Amino acid sequence: MVANLAIAAALSLAPSLAPKFRSTRISMSGITTGEVHGENGAYVAGYWVPLENCPKHFNIAHGSHVKGIRARRSMTGRSAAHPDGSYDVAIIGAGCIGSAIARELSKTTASVVVLEAADDVCQGATKGNSGIVHAGFDDKPGSVRAKLCWKGNQMFPALDEDLHFGYQLTGSLVIARGDEDEAHLQTLLERGHTNGVQNLRIVNQAELRKMEPNIDPAATAALFSPDAGTLIPYEYTIALAENAADNGVEMRIRRQVEDIIKNSNGLFEVQVAHWEPREFVQTSLDPLSKVRQALQPTKLGSYFGGENEGGPWQEYPELKKSEQRVDIEDMKVGGSGSKRAMNGVVVDHEVVRARYVVNCGGGASDKISEMIGDDSFKIKPRLGEYVLLKKSSGSACNHILFPCPGPYGKGILVQKTLWGNLILGPTARDQHEWPDPQVDPDSKSVILQKILSACKRLVPSFDVDDAFHSFSGARAKSTRGDWIIEPSAADAHFIQAAGIDSPGIAGSPAIAVEVVQLLKDAGLAVEVDPSFNPKRAPLIVPKHGDVLNGGTPLIYTPDDKTSINAAGVPAEQNVVCKCEKVTEKEVVDACRRSLPIDSTQAIRKRTRAGMGGCQGKPWNYGCECRVAQIIAREASTAQGTLPVEQVGRRPWAATSQFPRRWLSPQDKETLAKLLLEADALSKEEVSEVAAKIEATLPLAVELDSASESADVNAA
Repeated sequence: MVANLAIAAALSLAPSLAPKFRSTRISMSGITTGEVHGENGAYVAGYWVPLENCPKHFNIAHGSHVKGIRARRSMTGRSAAHPDGSYDVAIIGAGCIGSAIARELSKTTASVVVLEAADDVCQGATKGNSGIVHAGFDDKPGSVRAKLCWKGNQMFPALDEDLHFGYQLTGSLVIARGDEDEAHLQTLLERGHTNGVQNLRIVNQAELRKMEPNIDPAATAALFSPDAGTLIPYEYTIALAENAADNGVEMRIRRQVEDIIKNSNGLFEVQVAHWEPREFVQTSLDPLSKVRQALQPTKLGSYFGGENEGGPWQEYPELKKSEQRVDIEDMKVGGSGSKRAMNGVVVDHEVVRARYVVNCGGGASDKISEMIGDDSFKIKPRLGEYVLLKKSSGSACNHILFPCPGPYGKGILVQKTLWGNLILGPTARDQHEWPDPQVDPDSKSVILQKILSACKRLVPSFDVDDAFHSFSGARAKSTRGDWIIEPSAADAHFIQAAGIDSPGIAGSPAIAVEVVQLLKDAGLAVEVDPSFNPKRAPLIVPKHGDVLNGGTPLIYTPDDKTSINAAGVPAEQNVVCKCEKVTEKEVVDACRRSLPIDSTQAIRKRTRAGMGGCQGKPWNYGCECRVAQIIAREASTAQGTLPVEQVGRRPWAATSQFPRRWLSPQDKETLAKLLLEADALSKEEVSEVAAKIEATLPLAVELDSASESADVNAA
């Protein structure tokens, strides 16, 4: 298969690595739908691996973390600099693109540093994403997207077999509703063939109903792409960054680039502001803070939540309620983990000297580019809002379901996530089209109704009462209309990897290969690193109900809000997150990896602690309290003292469309009413709403021109 060719290609870079690190490969066939990652097994390289085979194929023992060095505060545990303090390459931005490039360079002897403005990797556009590995049938022929999407798509099975981030070959269906839509499907099929996409076919209504029993009765046919896949964007990016760091790449977080100049020796001098949360700085700089902490009773720090959350706050005086708001400017530089959103203050100014710079700045990439005098593009953020439903709704569909481009809208999809939830969205709303760029013209209820009504036309039977989370992302659309992957006209040693919107995740591994080649073309002289270990062990440990592989039971310990393990059971059995069955050992293992961690949000992205239906309710099981205490304990061991109240917490409201972090029965009734109101819209009203959505979307089907047709580009 093509996937096997990708594996061979990856190993061909360093043939000497194959005997040392090769593991038994899974069969490139089998189950790709119907199972939930982490429950009785795991998806590896696209296919299902049952629990009994996970030690061999998923929870491997020889991952790169074995040689990794534990992180320090806001940076990895070792420097990658040359003896003179300079680097070969500085990468700006640690989303999926920057992290993929970092890992690709870690296969070589290059000295590499990654600079990330936010408080963790993957806090920008990559985080607020559907996690779809598109096949590339919808990209405009001849575009950079078309060149790299299918190529990247075919690299994912081998990537996941190395990095174990979880990848499922779900397959996608573009749904037609009548003759006109079916003509669009044919155009998409032809475009896919032009782009080199394989295995595409159109399925008729009967076959579609077998594939998707809950599909809307009005659906008549679909374009099926079995090579489309599903992953969790932040778990993918963390795996890339972690493996890169294990193999020698230096990562610095909370580093906001302020300027870039070229010195007399031909090196870039990247001027960076290092920031930290204000409360952390005040505590760490106060010489009496440790004395006061010793005399004060244990505090559990902030719990982010809005007013009237509906829970018994009065029973938890240890908790201090807080709230956070995020705007689009924040989303360009890390969203809820950005300097302003985290009330950050600059603690140091650093100068990073590098022979080459790669601009992976996402929403801020145009500002980074302007620092070297290149103003050839502007980023015009495109907002995409989502609604997430509980796992009980995950069975509503088996594949990624797209609407067909047409007069009733496109782009808002229905998808079962890798972890079994149902995700609805995204919208596509351009900030530059707002009358006032600082004021959103759409109310939250209007946005939610758009999502619910569009998704109901795909799967009418989803239960809106299962909605428990909402978020949004800001896609880095550029004025160039295509991905910008090229040396800058202002300086050939400055490589642009900018304006990479959807399907950027699908293209990311191929983009990384392309950028490394551009660096070599610009003069970067590197050799293959014989010590490179491509393998990464996951942090997630699959379970069978409340039992670990091998029969050891999980234990739900008493919740007193001040204990990590009140019953004193082994860490691998001590459940710290009830909904997702995350154990103390999984959190500890994450803290001891090579990327810096000092927040419950970082642990949430790595282990899923707090990702479940209760969303970390303090009055449920207290998972966020437990996780914060583990982080404080582990950080204090590695970095000096970190009081538990200084551990960063899960932010809210951030980008949520919901009025509260924990929805009340009244909130659920409001969502149900929005859905009923959407059902009652007349055809003309639906068309009007859809036209507004369609006007904001980048790509369209034009039946009169094969070269300009069909571009369905959901995030």
